[in-house]
Amino acid sequence: MAENAERIRYSVTIPLYNERESIAPLYGRLKAALEPLGRPWECVLVDDGSSDDSFAALQQIALSDPRIVAAGLKQNSGKSLALATAFSIARGEFIVTMDGDLQHDPADVPRFIEQLEAGYDIVGGRRSVRSEGPLQRLSTWFANRLLSTLTGIHLHDWGSGFKAYRRALVSDVPIYGELQRLIPLLALRRGAKVTEIPITTVPREHGVSKYGIIKKLPVFFDLLTVRFLSRYLARPLHFFGTAGLLGTTAGTMIGFWLLWERLVQGVHILGEHGPLLIFAAVLIVAGVQLLALGLLAEMHVRYYYESRSRSGPGDSVVIVRSERAKASGAAG
Repeated sequence: MAENAERIRYSVTIPLYNERESIAPLYGRLKAALEPLGRPWECVLVDDGSSDDSFAALQQIALSDPRIVAAGLKQNSGKSLALATAFSIARGEFIVTMDGDLQHDPADVPRFIEQLEAGYDIVGGRRSVRSEGPLQRLSTWFANRLLSTLTGIHLHDWGSGFKAYRRALVSDVPIYGELQRLIPLLALRRGAKVTEIPITTVPREHGVSKYGIIKKLPVFFDLLTVRFLSRYLARPLHFFGTAGLLGTTAGTMIGFWLLWERLVQGVHILGEHGPLLIFAAVLIVAGVQLLALGLLAEMHVRYYYESRSRSGPGDSVVIVRSERAKASGAAG
């Protein structure tokens, strides 16, 4: 069988937003890095609703090179959705994610692949030389330490977009919001071997940065979401039910004690323990509501996962491949 009909081994997935000037040099560097590997590869470049004709540039490359797949989102939806789209399109056994602003060097891709071939499931890029200011570095260090402490996964650089995964780990991982930073945590729910390799980032050659300190804040809310999902995704009633049961039990016990005080001791409850009586009533009502919320969440989660499989690219995504790429895909 010809090489172009072989199963694709490596997929490099790259989300882009207003990076038209970086696309041509990025393509050249990717070819230079991947062609010597000697195995079938592809690059999936997802334009996240750019306003600078980035998708037009991607189309030209995709139509001329069957190893390049261009996907265009019709509106800017964020890096997480762009990556989720790339994952749903990618066909390689190993998936490498990187940014399209030329701050990540494509020459490092073979080093990630080497670690995956050695048996690791997730390979993270650790930025050893950074072009950020002191305040940005401090915030990044604090965020990395906090994420490692809360998750129990000791990565030195959670924010690096330069990572590599085995396809089986991320092919159906739900990614939304700012969860692209927490893909290792989502993937590790299935068990995985993780390692890091040092990478060097360089200042931007073109365009402006889309990230800053403010952009990092939502990751902490997403971390709370992931912590909840990783423990209670399939059993939300265990979380809400436990809290509801504790509240109801505590409120009931306080209520019985107040009843004893009134009937046996003759204490005027509203006069002596009015706030406590109200607190007990609130605990009971809140506990019942949490139990009901847990039941509703349980029903919703079961219905969602039983009736819907992971969605692929839909009407909001335009995908461009050359005719040779389509033919090779059919042959494989």
